[in-house]
This record gives sequence, structure tokens and C-alpha cells, in this order.
Amino acid sequence: MSQADYVEKWEHCLRIIKDNVREQAYSTWFLPIKPLSYEEKKLHIQVPSQFFYEFLEQTYVGLIQKVLYRIFGEGTELIYHVMIDQEAQLTANLASEAISRPVERKLTLTKEIPSAVQTRFDSHLIENYTFNSFLEGQGNKVSRSVAMAVAEKPGKTVFNPLFIYGASGVGKTHLANAIGLKIRELYPQKRVLYVSAHLFKVQYTDSVRNNTINDFINFYQSIDVLIIDDIQELAGVTKTQNTFFHIFNQLQLDGKQLIMTSDRAPVLLQGMEERLITRFKWGMVAEIERPSLELRKAILRYKTKKDGLNFPEEVIDYIAENVTDSIRDLEGIVVSVMAYATTIYNKDIDLELAQYIVKRFINTEPKAITIDHIINTVCKHYQITPTEFNAASRKHNLVQARQIAMYLAKHNTDYSVAKIGALIGNKNHATVVHAIKMVNNQLEVDKNFQQHINSIKSELLRK
Repeated sequence: MSQADYVEKWEHCLRIIKDNVREQAYSTWFLPIKPLSYEEKKLHIQVPSQFFYEFLEQTYVGLIQKVLYRIFGEGTELIYHVMIDQEAQLTANLASEAISRPVERKLTLTKEIPSAVQTRFDSHLIENYTFNSFLEGQGNKVSRSVAMAVAEKPGKTVFNPLFIYGASGVGKTHLANAIGLKIRELYPQKRVLYVSAHLFKVQYTDSVRNNTINDFINFYQSIDVLIIDDIQELAGVTKTQNTFFHIFNQLQLDGKQLIMTSDRAPVLLQGMEERLITRFKWGMVAEIERPSLELRKAILRYKTKKDGLNFPEEVIDYIAENVTDSIRDLEGIVVSVMAYATTIYNKDIDLELAQYIVKRFINTEPKAITIDHIINTVCKHYQITPTEFNAASRKHNLVQARQIAMYLAKHNTDYSVAKIGALIGNKNHATVVHAIKMVNNQLEVDKNFQQHINSIKSELLRK
């Protein structure tokens, strides 16, 4: 079939589709599709992004199949060429799940973790979490620079291990995967493995039950770059920690690169063995802060452009100003706004729709304040490190910081004074009661101290 023939047939398909969907949905989801070729009953089309591919498959695949069979003939297969890099014009080929026969996928996004022993090695990296898509801002600049250095010389820098921490949704997993992907690109002979701490626990438990613990350890000690996501999930599991300790030591001894992510700094990891915490701090501890307003806007512009979406600037501004905690939330709102505009309301994206979606999907209720957040906020206010805060020091500024944290914990959490003491410096009941009394006494006579407390309270409420 000549190019003119299959292009004409595809245009015929579009005319039928246009009669069966809303005008806004047709303009958004079908006009951007480009027919590329037709051979051996396979129609190849190009779509702007992975998001487009997934949305078409979930929403319109039944309609597309009927139209293709009618115009191109029964058994026609559909192959998507998904644009994964606009600047470099790189695409990945994906077959329609419902229309085509199973074909080999060139873009692997599976998150399943293999058993510890397997014939074919798979890094299990998330392919679209690259450095190019990890936008830089003030809150992640240092972490990104360190990550780039590690990717260029894995195991050869002072940043080994690299411990990346920050709140949920700020991009820890993205940055860790970006390192792995870059290393795999620069050093294809290296064995790079990304695994969550939860699945590491599951694998360890299976190896104990199946009496294959030695195979489990040998497998992990053979890795050149080991990325463990959410390392805090190993807290409280002593035997798993012991095994990880030995794996960690051997990899470190062999000059292999270790990368870990966590939702808190090493010194705040409750239930983790001290010898592991010490090793986590051997290399570089890098924090990723919550994205600033400007970074949130940049992320929204990047995502909408990448996915071929058209968001007015006032919509981007509104979302960025109101969705503040998580990059993951920003991405979810973009998908929701697009879906509502095309499938429910059949209207252009505007500020009114964005306001509706944000209020509907983002919880605006105050979030519970945690002990970890109190400690971090107090440390930041007084410009001390969590290590200094937790040290057994009697310096006045450190003692006062701990007392203020205990006071705030009493007034902002449901914990008993005994529990507060256990979580803040492992102090007893009497110490916490004394701390609260000291803070209350100073609040009554010291206006400057009152301002400090009010400032810390305001920061807590902004979490």
C-alpha cells in the first residue's frame, strides 16, 4: 500500500471517529496522531507521549479497533510510536494491548522485582526517570549535582554511599533512577539494580524460607551499583538489617556504588541499627526539599509540553500556587484536568476547571504534624543539624532546642510525655515534663522567645 493510500484511509478513520466522540476529545486525542506507515497489516502511528498512548488505550481502544477493522480490514494491528524525547526525536514502539498481537516492547516500564537468582539480569530502572526530566531548582540543586558526579564515576567519588532524603513526592525515586540510567548508558558492562526496601525484605524472607540465603547474598554482592528505595522500611527488621549490613560492607569494600533513598535523614531513622546509620553517613547525605513555586511552574510547563497538552499560563500559575507539597500531586492534577476537560465537560482547559479539580482532589485539611517534622523545623530555625540535636550535649542552645521540640510535640501531637521522651533524645517522662515547664516559664517573660516559638509554629503549619 502506498503512502497516499494509507494516509487517505487513516483520514477516513478520523472522519468516522469524529462522528463518534465529542469535538474537544477529537481535537485533543486524535488530531495530534500522525500515520507513519502501513505494512503487513500493521498500521504505525506516532503519538506525542506515553500519556497519550495510555489514555487512548484505556478510553478509546474499542472505537479505534472497530474503525481500523472497517477501513483497513479485519486483523489490522496498531503499533504506537511513542515520543519519549521531543528534542532528540526519540520514540519507543508499543503495540496496542487490545488490537495487536503481543509484540516485543522496546520500552520496558515494569516495576516487578526479580528473584535474587535469575539467568537474565534486569536493572528494573524506571526508564523515563532521567536527568533530562529531573528539573533543577534551589531545593534540589546540590542533590542533582552530586547525583551527576556519582553517575559519571560510580564508586570512584567521595559520595559513596549516596543517601538521598526528603518528603514523599519530591523526586527521590526519580533522581536515584536517573543515576542508574546514566551509569547504564556510560558503563553498559556494569550491573545496576534498582529495588525497593520492601521488596528486598520480601526476597530475604523467601530466601530464608527456601534455604537459599547464600544465593541471595551472593547475588546482591555481585551488583556494581545497588539502589535501594525507601530504606526506612528496613526499620525494625533486625535479621534483614543484619544481612543488608554484610552486603553493604562487601560492596563498599569492593568499591561498588551504593545509593539509598529515605523519607528522613539517617539520624532520624528510628528502629535502624546504629552501625547501619553510621555507614549511611560515610559518604554524602543529600536532601531534596519541597519544590519552590518557580520549580513547580517549570515542572508543570515541562510535563504539559512533553505530553502535548495546552494549559493556559493562568492555569499553570494557579496549580503551582495551590499544589505545594509533591511533584507527584502536580502530575496527578495535570492528568485529572485533561481527563475532565475532554471526557466529562467537553470544554477547553480554563481556570475555573483547574480550581474545581484542585479543590476536589487535593486535601486542604491540615495535615497531622509529626515528631520528625517538629525536630526538622526546630533544627532549621536554630541552624543546627539533626546530629547536633540528637547528641548527648549539654550546650545551652542544644538543650533549649530539645526542650522546644518536646513542648511543641506535647501541643501538636497526641503522644504521651513518655512517648515524646522516647522519640526525642530517648529521655524519660520527668525530663519532658521539666522541658515543657521551662518553655512555658520563658514564654511568660521573654517576648523575643515568644517570637521564636511563633515563627516555628507558623513553619509547622505550612508543612
